[in-house]
Amino acid sequence: MNDDGLLRELRRTLHDGGLHGSFLVRDLHTGDELGIDPDTEFPVASLVKIPLALATLERVRLGELDGATALDVPPGRVTTPGPTGLSRFRHPARVAVDDLLYLAMAISDGVATDALFGLTPPAAVAAILHRLGVRGIAVRHTTRELSETPVERFDAADVHLAHALAIDAGTAGRGHRVPQLDISRANAGTARAFVDLLQALWTGPTAIHPDVAARLRTLMSENLLRHRLAPDFVSDSSTWSSKTGTLLNLRHEVGVVEHADGQAYAVAVLTESRVAASSQPAADALMGQVARRLRDRIRATR
Repeated sequence: MNDDGLLRELRRTLHDGGLHGSFLVRDLHTGDELGIDPDTEFPVASLVKIPLALATLERVRLGELDGATALDVPPGRVTTPGPTGLSRFRHPARVAVDDLLYLAMAISDGVATDALFGLTPPAAVAAILHRLGVRGIAVRHTTRELSETPVERFDAADVHLAHALAIDAGTAGRGHRVPQLDISRANAGTARAFVDLLQALWTGPTAIHPDVAARLRTLMSENLLRHRLAPDFVSDSSTWSSKTGTLLNLRHEVGVVEHADGQAYAVAVLTESRVAASSQPAADALMGQVARRLRDRIRATR
């Protein structure tokens, strides 16, 4: 089967599984890549925490922030399923900037993330990305706004109604009645933009300082949310460093798989589901399977 045949098959598989997605896999050493609609823009949900971490680490490097500085963080007091860490705390906490970075990246802690956004607001993050040559990722709002979607207005038994709204209320131009799903208002990006960022962090050439890139690679390697793509890329002879993003019917993950033989591949998967359900383990598994097929095809040509 040639590449065109493989891509047709994978598109059918995604359609049959209720997913529409943007995929890109790139060999970080040769530049060879294969993808499905890699330039389609999506709201990025918690993937925004990667550029936020980059901007924060750059400011620490420049001496504008001190990673040891402790901040007083109010409790999130979230009781609905999903949020983690400080987002669920019932009492105030005092946490250092370095540790807020870990919480934001390792467990996708929204309260930790917004404490970092308090130091470097979205517009400042966007300006730092531009200065470092990172293109194609729009940072417009904090993560607090991600918790103010229709899903919070329904009882647990009716959450499927919020997902139905997410599925049905979009426009052909990728606008949406839910602001967090409208690419003109949300934090947004493409699979290609995230693969370009991963390439800069892992192999360059890049304006990102080596110490900043190394620290961000470490933070991504410590990600504990490993239910989506990790099962298809982790083994005794490989490592997987990544960040996930989830919001209503959006399921994303971007990362790098590094093999013991020295090969390394950047993987970006941004998807939206047509199934009105919050828990879809089959969709998570399908994302990994499709990404693995793309990686295997590129690896076979080396």
